Amino acid sequence: MSFDEMISLFSATLRMSTPLILAAMGGLLSERSGVIQIGLEGLMMVGGFTAAVGTLLFKDPWVGCLAAVFSGMMVSLVYSSLVVSLKANQIVAGTAMNFLAMGLVPFISKALYDNTGSTPSIPLENRLHWFGPVTVSFVAVLFLHWLLNSTPLGLWIRFAGEHPQALESSGRNVNQIRFFSVTIGGAFAALGGAVLSLSFASAYTRNMTGARGFMALAALIFGKWRAWPTLGACLLFGFSEALQNRLQAVSLPWHSGVTIPV
Repeated sequence: MSFDEMISLFSATLRMSTPLILAAMGGLLSERSGVIQIGLEGLMMVGGFTAAVGTLLFKDPWVGCLAAVFSGMMVSLVYSSLVVSLKANQIVAGTAMNFLAMGLVPFISKALYDNTGSTPSIPLENRLHWFGPVTVSFVAVLFLHWLLNSTPLGLWIRFAGEHPQALESSGRNVNQIRFFSVTIGGAFAALGGAVLSLSFASAYTRNMTGARGFMALAALIFGKWRAWPTLGACLLFGFSEALQNRLQAVSLPWHSGVTIPV
């Protein structure tokens, strides 16, 4: 492999990892507070769709990203109301949120654009260059590592997940901290979906997340709910996807185009 090919593979790894990193950081913040976040896939769908709609309306991809963040927070508020206030089963509620997103996004797309498959194409000048989202994802990792390990709020979040009774006895409201963590985590996950529609593609297409939300959850488990190990797992998954795409274009030396009769 030449040097240029190695650089190309490295940049592709960063691009493929970016939505996974953002979604995993959202799941990390939620799960450290004691709320299992199975709904990362649905949050990415909602974020990708609203980012495309916002960009098409305002001709600015960063406004689209803000729309994704807002939608992710609103959906996460509903989820946290179910699992924190009403004590619903977190696995069941998260799965329901994924199914709701799978049905609701095409329904709204049909109402807005008369098409359940995709939004209209986003002009090239209104899309995100890959370097911006990559930078945001690494800043998110740095921020969450600092927040969880170097601030009083991070200590409260970790105690809400590990020792909620001790946190309650100190005068802090566990439910409020979990509401905050799940809501902000939803914003990160939705931003990961926005990257798919504004940087990876020219529009939001139906189910374009391709189970990346579940891959982010797997990376989070693989990284043992720590920011830096989770980043490493996301990079590993991104490298695998980038390598897979590159190998599809490689001609095998023994492939001569001759078919073998059966």
